[in-house]
Amino acid sequence: MKKMLGIGFWEFIARIILRNRIIILCVVVLFTILMATQWKYIKFTQTEANLIPADDKVNVDYNSFLKNFGEEGNLVVIATKDKKLFTPKVFTAWSNLMKTIQSDKEVDLIISVDNLQKLTKNESKQTFELKPLIEKNKIQDANYLKQIKLELFDRLPFYEGLLFNKKSGAIRSAIYLDKKIVNTKARKTYVLNILIPEIEKFEKETGVDLHTSGMPYIRTLNAKTIIDEIGLFIGAALLITSLIFFFFFRSFRATLVSLVIVIIGVMWSFGILGLLGYEITVLTALVPTLVIVIGIPNCIFFINKYHQEYQKHSNKAKALQRVITKTGTATLMTNLTTAFGFATFIATNNTLLTEFGVVTSINIIAIYLLCLLIIPVFFSYTPAPIPRHLGHLEREYLTAFMNWIVKTVKYNRVGVYITSVILLVVGIIGIYEIKISGSIIEDMPKKTDFFADIRFFEKEFDGVMPLEIMIDTKKKNGALRLTNLRRMEDLEETITDIPELSKPISIVNIAKSFKQAYYNGNPDFYALPTSQEEAFILPYIKNSLDKSKENQLKSYVASNGSVARMTTFIKDENGEKMEAIEQQIRNKVNKIFPSPKYEVIITGKASVFQKGTKYLLNNLLSSLLFAFLLTAGLVAIMFRSFKMVLVSIIPNLLPLLMTAGLMGFLGIPLKPSTILVFGIAFGMSVDDTLRFLAQYRLELSRNDWKIKKSVFATFDDAGISMFYTSIILFFGFSVFMLSSFGGTVALGGLVALTLFFGMLSNLVLLPSLVLTLNKTLANKQEFIVPTFDILEHTDEELDELERKK
Repeated sequence: MKKMLGIGFWEFIARIILRNRIIILCVVVLFTILMATQWKYIKFTQTEANLIPADDKVNVDYNSFLKNFGEEGNLVVIATKDKKLFTPKVFTAWSNLMKTIQSDKEVDLIISVDNLQKLTKNESKQTFELKPLIEKNKIQDANYLKQIKLELFDRLPFYEGLLFNKKSGAIRSAIYLDKKIVNTKARKTYVLNILIPEIEKFEKETGVDLHTSGMPYIRTLNAKTIIDEIGLFIGAALLITSLIFFFFFRSFRATLVSLVIVIIGVMWSFGILGLLGYEITVLTALVPTLVIVIGIPNCIFFINKYHQEYQKHSNKAKALQRVITKTGTATLMTNLTTAFGFATFIATNNTLLTEFGVVTSINIIAIYLLCLLIIPVFFSYTPAPIPRHLGHLEREYLTAFMNWIVKTVKYNRVGVYITSVILLVVGIIGIYEIKISGSIIEDMPKKTDFFADIRFFEKEFDGVMPLEIMIDTKKKNGALRLTNLRRMEDLEETITDIPELSKPISIVNIAKSFKQAYYNGNPDFYALPTSQEEAFILPYIKNSLDKSKENQLKSYVASNGSVARMTTFIKDENGEKMEAIEQQIRNKVNKIFPSPKYEVIITGKASVFQKGTKYLLNNLLSSLLFAFLLTAGLVAIMFRSFKMVLVSIIPNLLPLLMTAGLMGFLGIPLKPSTILVFGIAFGMSVDDTLRFLAQYRLELSRNDWKIKKSVFATFDDAGISMFYTSIILFFGFSVFMLSSFGGTVALGGLVALTLFFGMLSNLVLLPSLVLTLNKTLANKQEFIVPTFDILEHTDEELDELERKK
């Protein structure tokens, strides 16, 4: 291994690259074409992120629910509060809209005022029958429509909360899509190309504003926004990073080659997604932009090193060779640590994060290889740098900044430590203020119309996010027994008393409406049958459920009648009350449905997502710990010193604690997007740490193991590159703040802020700790590498090798 990563190995690599330039360029072009052919296999996600492993009990329970009742997220709702709805013109248009929607094969059922059915009793058949509420030939009569509205609000309590809000007068239609298309591209096509145009046509004809929501609708528009923003991120990242790059180097050639490299990297990233068959999700959509943000700093490091070498001896060929031989191992290490940082997501046992970790890690290594191969080849064909290109190495503002850092480290280390301790304490205090959010809509684009519609339904109908309760009586037709119906009614009363939940819907509501129908539609009899009424009403109910093939409400009882379903909707404020709400329901369930006689499962997308957030938090903390151990291991190999391990960890831990504290003070909750901040930021920030320590290790050998002299010499060589790359990363991640997704904005802003803190920590705190903790280090034995050399190589070593050859 020592020989593999030693001088000879990188000389061998440099010789291959510089002697086979045409072949390398051809290979890059051919591989890029190959990756482009994989773009056709790119798929876009059609579902929400499931953050929990498939074998976890939460997912097992949810899949059990789906097995009994099918996909829950197939409901689309359309509503209005406009009083003009019950006028002949608008009502006719509304009726036509519903007919048009119902005519599409993607729609299973519509429950709407215009096609509403009411139960009537058929004594001869001992069953209940559905009869139309509205006579179509009378809808041009304004008085008739007023009577219908009164009957709906006053005599049909079953539909209250389902189709209307009695207090506000809001009316809605429930559209149940074919469950087979809910998680397919057909859903997207239907919503964007058929449903939305029909709704817009109605609004234009009538002047009535409609509000549309429901999981299929939200998924579709959310996914569309994700796709639209991919181009925005890529364009903005290219523009900002290239402008900053040109500002630093003042070289069109250097800027051009860097742009070409990252564009090729972006093309490869899409190709890798297609090759692996991964879907574009809210996370993998960030990968192309990450390639740009990570690729440009790689370009900076290589080009800056090229300029430094050329400034020393004005020999272009020698400078290009030493870019590879002197920085090969150090750049490989820093990119590997970044890749490993993202690869820790693979250990979360979560498909969404695993795919993100795999794709990002592969692309980080790919962009490193592109930089290693293309930059030396490109500059071998271009003229040597002119003084203007090298001017950035001695620019006044940069020199002043580096001098300030050197003076601070040299004369004010006590002040550095005091400031660090204060920031540490403030960060820890802020951490205790952090809250955890399990909200599905927390990160959705809040400035969009569909998000405003979500809030409308939360206000008028208590939400659109379903919470499902499945009650297994373990007996055939047990769900239809009066004793169990009463137990369910008792549970419904508890749910109704919880402000965040909507009025539940279950077989209880159906049984109540059957009794009302039995007494000729009298709303005073909207209640469960008494024990005396059970004998002559329940046979009607059973016959009705058995014979009704098209009644969507039949989905609230399983086929054999043993399992009942109760559906409520939750206001998705921030998800923090979800756990308390579930516990309140569970306490009631344990009393009225004792185990093992009954089995009750509380599930639904809102519940699964909230539990997934906690699972994600626990797993990412483990991944972050693994990343710390990995860094500690690399430093231990470099220096064989526990003190140096502490030196490497502390400067990277402090920025993370500061950012976490800031999140607490600013009220930014821990959620899937913000949890990722720490793993990403650490993986990027630790690069500067390893780069500094690698250069410091080299300077020790150059300066006869004199620590103080070596530390300040490290600033001269690595300080500028660390500053440049940190600034690029700061503005690169800030690009994500252009997103309309709150989570992506938080991710970009917090990572950028953490990296900025990390830059200051690595340039000020890291060298201060090196000087303080290594005062007693008197000889080079503590720094001897036991297995292989992972550092840059001195000019003297390279010159000696060249003389021998």
